[in-house]
Amino acid sequence: MSDKWGPDRAQPVAVGPPRRGMSRAERLRQARNNRRRRIARAASLALLIVVAIAAVFLGSKLWHSFSGGNSNDYAGDGVSDLVIQVHDGDSTTAIAKTLHDHKAVATVKAFVDAAQRNSAMSEIQPGYYKVRTEIPASNAVARLVDPSNRVGKLTIPEGRQLDDIADVKTNAVTDGIFSLISKASCVNLDGAKRCVSVDDLRAAAGTAPVAALAIPQWAAGPVGAMGADHRRIEGLIAPGTWNIDPAAPAQSILSTLITSSATVYTQGGLLDTAAAMNMSPYQILTVGSLVQREAKPQDFSKVARVIYNRLAEHRKLEFDSTVNYSLDRQEVATTDADRAKPTPWNSYVREGLPQTPICSPGAEALDAAEHPAPGDWLYFVTIDMQGTTLFTRDYNQHLANIELARHNGVLDSAR
Repeated sequence: MSDKWGPDRAQPVAVGPPRRGMSRAERLRQARNNRRRRIARAASLALLIVVAIAAVFLGSKLWHSFSGGNSNDYAGDGVSDLVIQVHDGDSTTAIAKTLHDHKAVATVKAFVDAAQRNSAMSEIQPGYYKVRTEIPASNAVARLVDPSNRVGKLTIPEGRQLDDIADVKTNAVTDGIFSLISKASCVNLDGAKRCVSVDDLRAAAGTAPVAALAIPQWAAGPVGAMGADHRRIEGLIAPGTWNIDPAAPAQSILSTLITSSATVYTQGGLLDTAAAMNMSPYQILTVGSLVQREAKPQDFSKVARVIYNRLAEHRKLEFDSTVNYSLDRQEVATTDADRAKPTPWNSYVREGLPQTPICSPGAEALDAAEHPAPGDWLYFVTIDMQGTTLFTRDYNQHLANIELARHNGVLDSAR
């Protein structure tokens, strides 16, 4: 049988769908599906990473919780003592930043949170405080609100002079401003006590340049005229409560106090009043110091008038307080020998005002110097132990008043 292909032979039949190219819609659909699969895989991976990080963080927190550690706060009793300053107007956050900057607390937030739990923090005053480095925030708060950790607080009573004063009758010693500063500067850091000495303060007062001591312009001339005498800055440190840096050197402490005091005097109107009275602020400050030492508050303005009346008539003031000043003592009646000593302050041997104030006058004494009472008095004497003081212009009457004072045991000799 022949095996030839011919026109009558059956053709092969294709199996399956006919082959043809993908339409445009089909290609777009496939691309979208591919993108969805890639996004899903990326999202799954991101979720896995987040879960892993969360697990590590939670595990770390739990570990620190169980082990007692906390990276946001210190633990223990600290490393070393230090002193920090709280400024006027500092917020809790500002205090926290100061502590953090000095490595006292681990974070600002830890201290702020601890402070919110202690109501005493709202009453903290500007000043210097002893704390420790690397202490828990709650410990730092407790230290700041503890009054025993306040350092550098200086209180100067009215009428104090730079040097100590000894009472002739009782031998009691009244601390001068230098001694008060020295005691206020003392601080115990890690078992070692540090104080600025009286000798260092006295040396700085006498030898430091006028500009370095921040002497106000209205006092620069008289201060410079005193040379190297430490008393040249007498009266320029006002009475009141001040904050001094225990870590500062003597000269810096003095300049800070003088600057702050000059501001107090200026704000109190001293410069304006002096101009109105045709006097210098320094002269009024000196008059105020005499008033402070010579009288009781109820007689301040009368004594101020006596001073101005004597100056106007070119009479010597003849105040025992000006004799006692350079002797560093307190005595009602001075001796003839003492009154004869020529010093820059002795108003028995020199006419006019002492060369410097003889103490730091208080606000009332200074106000009396600025606003003396009207009167023609030239003399005054205290006649009894209650402080009754008699004023007169008549010298014979003054002598009679002195006899009354002697009779009452107030005076041993006449002024």
